[in-house]
Amino acid sequence: MSQELTWKEIDLRGQICPSTLLTALREVNSARAELRAGVLCLLFLTDNRSSTTHISETITNMGYQVLVEKSDGHYRISISRSV
Repeated sequence: MSQELTWKEIDLRGQICPSTLLTALREVNSARAELRAGVLCLLFLTDNRSSTTHISETITNMGYQVLVEKSDGHYRISISRSV
């Protein structure tokens, strides 16, 4: 029996790097087992453009799949296990 995919949303709007990157790293590391099992995806919301680059590059280097989308004045950074 497969588990249902869960999304956890973390709102980083109003914060700048390196605070956004450190928060993202903390969240990814604390959810490592669920992310690797494919039962959890993280969604970060940010309005800081440089955060999209720093977070996506760092998390991609950790072996996760990252998708960045622009949405209504902010960015959505989705993190899931690597395919």
